[in-house]
Amino acid sequence: MAETAALLGGSADRAAGAAAIGDRLDRMPITSTHRRLTAVVGVGLLFDTFENNLSGTISKVLQNDFAFNGTTLKLVLASAFVGQFVGSLLLGKVADRFGRRRAFLVNLALYSGFSLLGAFSPNAAWLIATRFLAGIGIGAEQTLSDCYLADVLPASKRGRYTAWAYTLAFCGVPAVGFAALWLVPLSPLGIDGWRWLFVLGSLGSAVVWVLRRRLIESPRWLAANGRLAEAEQLVARMESDIPSHRRESAQDVTRPAAPADSEDRPRLRSIFAARYRSRTAMLWVVSALSVFGYYGFGALAPQILAAKGYGVVAGLGFTALSFLGYPLGSALSLPVIDRYERKTLVAVVAAAMVAAGMGFACANSVTLVVVFGLGYTLCSNIFSNVLHVYLAEQYPTAIRATASGAAYSLSKLSAAVLPFVLLPVLDAQGPGMLFAVISAAMVLLAATVLLLGGRTTGASVDAA
Repeated sequence: MAETAALLGGSADRAAGAAAIGDRLDRMPITSTHRRLTAVVGVGLLFDTFENNLSGTISKVLQNDFAFNGTTLKLVLASAFVGQFVGSLLLGKVADRFGRRRAFLVNLALYSGFSLLGAFSPNAAWLIATRFLAGIGIGAEQTLSDCYLADVLPASKRGRYTAWAYTLAFCGVPAVGFAALWLVPLSPLGIDGWRWLFVLGSLGSAVVWVLRRRLIESPRWLAANGRLAEAEQLVARMESDIPSHRRESAQDVTRPAAPADSEDRPRLRSIFAARYRSRTAMLWVVSALSVFGYYGFGALAPQILAAKGYGVVAGLGFTALSFLGYPLGSALSLPVIDRYERKTLVAVVAAAMVAAGMGFACANSVTLVVVFGLGYTLCSNIFSNVLHVYLAEQYPTAIRATASGAAYSLSKLSAAVLPFVLLPVLDAQGPGMLFAVISAAMVLLAATVLLLGGRTTGASVDAA
């Protein structure tokens, strides 16, 4: 009995210590440490978005260069997403078991190395294999980033600074568009221009790997795993950046902490318990459907423009201009993401994507193609930022990366299926029917999040 009481007492002390650490993190003002961590995460996400949009952006070029048939093209587009499905599942578990920082280094090493190997693809099989293996690393990047930022950022600024990281990240989308427009017609050093795009992505992520070696571990993760002394040391270091007249309120932990979970160490199966069941169902449906709206345009824009009769180089130019909406839309989310309830924003912006998408499908001039394409990407990246923050707010620290990764992995599996669903619709029925399918998915997504989603804006992630 004494031994059991000691164990229960130790568990209670650890839970109280973790709650106190979380409470101090939530009430901090933004410090130089927060800004540095956000910037490093954002630069890593930049090369992730570069890689994510690479195959879709140059799909017509690859099809011509390798003389792909329709099935091979679908496999090339799908291979990276299948890898991302695997990576979201596996590396989320690594992050919860061994720490956020260590998982960050593993995923960057994977996608940097295999993206470089992809540059030397002699045939379609090599390209499909390397895109799959690079995808394992790419797939974990956004989940790990979302969970890490949710762990370290104060509750009142969590959405805004996560949106700053993604605003930096989404500069990678027009970057790949304009880099493709520049390099595809060329052969520097006698090497096909599209191969240099893989090299650029690989070298950039290698630089980020070096930067991320200096990231601190998540204090919330350390506290949740019983390493309270290390967590206390990191939080104290962050608090030392706070001006002295504001430090006392940030360090005051007399406010009641969020109640600890009844389980000493929550397991992944907890997401099916009564407490989490409806949010898990909501997140899985939303994650699976979100890719129709997001990747349905980004991955297939060159194919849609080809169906409208534009050549490869012209299509790349219009795609690059449309892709400017990615960082601009992300920036537009900054003033609203912490002001309005997340689930309401997700639904409203999904409706705006439907309107812009149908406009793009019906556009019959260069001006309208660019205007509606830019409008679509503006809306889609407000949508994306809000959804990333919302996903990371749903589960407790001990299972946050694993549970979020499980939901996020469904978006990658759905994205892998996407070319096999949408390309036949585009080929047989044209852009109008393609966007009708995308619109139906986004309407169902909006209804799901409004009916089943909970309120999270400004709340502590420890209360998940």
